[in-house]
Amino acid sequence: MDQPEKLTREAAWQHLCDWTPSEALRRHARAVEVCMRAAALKYGGGEADVEQWGLAGMLHDADYDQWPEEHPKRIVAWLEEQGEAAVAHAVSAHYTQWGVSYDTLLDKALLACDELTGLVMACCYVRPDGVNSIKAKSVMKKIKDKKFAAGVDRFEVHEGVRLLDVELRNHVEFIIDAIKPYAAELGIEGTGA
Repeated sequence: MDQPEKLTREAAWQHLCDWTPSEALRRHARAVEVCMRAAALKYGGGEADVEQWGLAGMLHDADYDQWPEEHPKRIVAWLEEQGEAAVAHAVSAHYTQWGVSYDTLLDKALLACDELTGLVMACCYVRPDGVNSIKAKSVMKKIKDKKFAAGVDRFEVHEGVRLLDVELRNHVEFIIDAIKPYAAELGIEGTGA
């Protein structure tokens, strides 16, 4: 049986757009992709496949908009069909309550980046200068404030950094640094007010 061609970023993005009508969820996918690409370089021990890690970040919620009750089964099945077993496994493990094992740094990094990226982005949205002057200290305060970005599961944030074996404050700084160069694209450059 022939192996499928390696999944390209362009094909993955097209698939995400086909399955994800929500601009907000696409923006989240792009932000997590950016963070996962940076994580491959920082946490991947020099052996990580930056493209593979980026695909995991981009596609982790690709089926959520249309099929939330089946999430992540559809995207996992699609990734397996594309020959992306490692990405499929990471996506199947990006929420601890699903009970999937964390076998690789890719699996752990996706868990550590997903919810925290959402929270950091939320912090940027409420600041007049967006990501430009945000500091880890202010994000740490917002993590403790359960009413702020209430949809962000704080347990997942803490479990992600625990499994990745990094300090939360350091990982917050890493997320900020990763998304800052993409501020305009991600809509976190601020209003200038």
